[in-house]
Parts: sequence; structure tokens; C-alpha cells
Amino acid sequence: MSERASAVGGPILTKGNRWILILGILGSLLIIWRFAVGLGASTGLNDGYPWGLWIAFDVVTGTALGCGGFAMALLVYIFNKGRYHPLVRPAILTSALGYSLEGLAIILDVGRPWFIWRIPLGGFPDVGTYNWNSSLLVVALCVMSYIIVLWIELSPAFFEKWQDSPKQGLADFSRRASRFLDKALIWILALGMLLPAMHQSSLGSVMLLSGPRLHNLWNTPFLPLLFLISAITMGYGVVVMEAALASRFFKRPAHVSMLADIGRVAAYTTWLFLAIRLVDLVLRGRLGQMVSLDIYALMFWVETLCLLLPAVMLMNRQRRQNLGYLFRAAIMLILAGTLYRFDTYLVAFMPGEQFSYFPTVPELFITFGLIAIEILLYVALVRRFPILAGRPATAEAE
Repeated sequence: MSERASAVGGPILTKGNRWILILGILGSLLIIWRFAVGLGASTGLNDGYPWGLWIAFDVVTGTALGCGGFAMALLVYIFNKGRYHPLVRPAILTSALGYSLEGLAIILDVGRPWFIWRIPLGGFPDVGTYNWNSSLLVVALCVMSYIIVLWIELSPAFFEKWQDSPKQGLADFSRRASRFLDKALIWILALGMLLPAMHQSSLGSVMLLSGPRLHNLWNTPFLPLLFLISAITMGYGVVVMEAALASRFFKRPAHVSMLADIGRVAAYTTWLFLAIRLVDLVLRGRLGQMVSLDIYALMFWVETLCLLLPAVMLMNRQRRQNLGYLFRAAIMLILAGTLYRFDTYLVAFMPGEQFSYFPTVPELFITFGLIAIEILLYVALVRRFPILAGRPATAEAE
């Protein structure tokens, strides 16, 4: 059903990766500084903008970029398209890294992070004061749970590696764990479908709570559905981008025909997103605001054009067979989804003219540091564990 995955091998800290490591270290030092001085001194947040870059980009956008595993699982396990299986494991790795680091970003943004352990325990010891109707609670619980599920889904790659370990105890444990996971897979996959769907839709529900403070071009009861569809679309975009980059840097098979089909699916989900959004604006009588001479109308059209372009590109069956063409379309999908989520949580949020927000330098470099750490962890894991399908092209040629 699929090509056997194998470790890429080779050095982790190449010349280019050393610079990425420096950025990751800088971000880590700034994270320590943020906890030492607090949110007020380290961020541009205020009473009007209690959420900033770490939520809008690192969490809201970052988790959508981490939905590649969810999107591929829909194809492979729900729609029974087993031929896409070689793309599942790298997608799950990206999701696991993305969600784990976005979980860290949530901790960074919480005013009293030393109490965050109380979330999975129902607010213990004050269980009676816990708000079980909170959309933020759904987000928090789903993120925490999905991080665990993703690493369990990825664990067969580790067990495959460790089964060949010279340490007999580790090898025996890996074999037993693999057999157990084979039996438990159906339940793990069910959670892997449910949790990100709940989480992504709840991110839309959270902004509905802002009421009139959210601009009418984004404020709609369909916001949870639009967030879910955009996450799936961005997930497919990330799968295509990741496969193209892995083919370029790690010399692995590109699976262009598979990526072309995934691109077509992404086009369909994009058209669905655009249709729902347009129909909603028409039914709510908000077409006039689309042509207003303000920043909101401008950002709306930038989002829309960034979605229309890849949707049109990916409908061309012949040109979808070109990896570079697919890569450019995937980048546009990712950019469009990023803009939509960033706009919903920051640009379209209107707390009042007396408030303004722009991320501070430490906020920016902590975000850059988290991205750098994710890249390094990805490289380390694919070089040491069987994540990517197939062998290097040079080896196949021999």
C-alpha cells in the first residue's frame, strides 16, 4: 500500500542549521526573560488587546498549519484513499511539532501560567468554579489531548527504529508496543479526527464572543465552520509544501501524482470556503462593507484574492503535475489562511480607538525562535527515524 519509510541520515547541524539554532537559542532566552518580567514588560498587550501575536499567529494560525495530519487522516482513513499513506507520517510529524510548540505559546500568553495544570483536572481544587460552558476550555482541553494523540500516532516510527536496538530490553518493549498500537489504532484515529475538529471550530466560536467588537465582514455564526474548513485547506497546503521541500532537500520521491490529487481536494475546500463566506455576506446584507474605503475592506479583498488565485491554479489538471506549480499554489493557500485567521483575531477586532497594539521585538523573536526550534526538531527526527517514505533518489539510482 505504501513505500517503506526510512531515516534520511546525515548531520543535523549543517551550516545553515547552525544559524537556525542560534535563532532558537535567542528565542529560548527571551522566553525565560518573559517569565521573569511578566507580560506587561515583554509584550505590547494591553486591556484592549489581551491577545497578540502569540495567540493570533503562534496558536490560531500555527495549529491550522499543524492540521496536515488531520487533513491526511480524513483522506486515508475516512475516505479510504490508502494510496496517500506515504504522506501521512511526515504530516503527523509536522502536526505533532506544530501543536506541541503552539501549546508552549499558550503557556507564554497566559498571565498566570503556574496554574495551567489545573485545566485538565477540572479546576481542582475549586471544581465548582470551573466554567464547563467555555469555548476557551474546549480549545485548551482539545489542544492538550491532541498533542498526546499526535505523538502516539507518530510513535510507530520510533518503535520501528528501536526494534533494531542492540539493547534487548528496548527492542522487546518496542515490539510489544507496536503490537498494542496496531490493536488500539482505531480508537486513536477516532480521537485524531474528533479533537482537531472540535479545537478548530472552537477557535471560531471564541471570536463570536467578542460580539460587535468583531467587524461585520468576519463576524458570522458560520465562523466555527469557516475556521474548520480553512484549517483543513491549510493542512493540505502544508502537506504539499512539506513534500516538495523534502524532495528538494532530502532527495526523497516527490509523489507528484499524489500531491496533484491533494491539490485538487484543496481547491474544492477553498471554493467551499469562499462560497459559504460570500453567501453569508449576501444574506446578511453586508456587501456594501466589502467596498468601503477602509483597512477592513482592503484586508477582506487581499484574503479573497489570495484564496481565489490558488483555487483557480489548482483546477488546472495538467499544470498540477508540476511540483513547482503545486508548491507555489500551496504557499498561496497557507498565506491566505494565515491572513484570514490573523485578521479575525487582530485586524478585525475593534476594542476601541483608545487601544492599539503592535508586537514588541521580544514577541517577534520569541515567535521566530519557536519556528526555528520546530524546523530543527523536524530535521533531527527525519534524519534519525523512519518518517519520510522511500529512499534517497541517489540510492534508488544505484
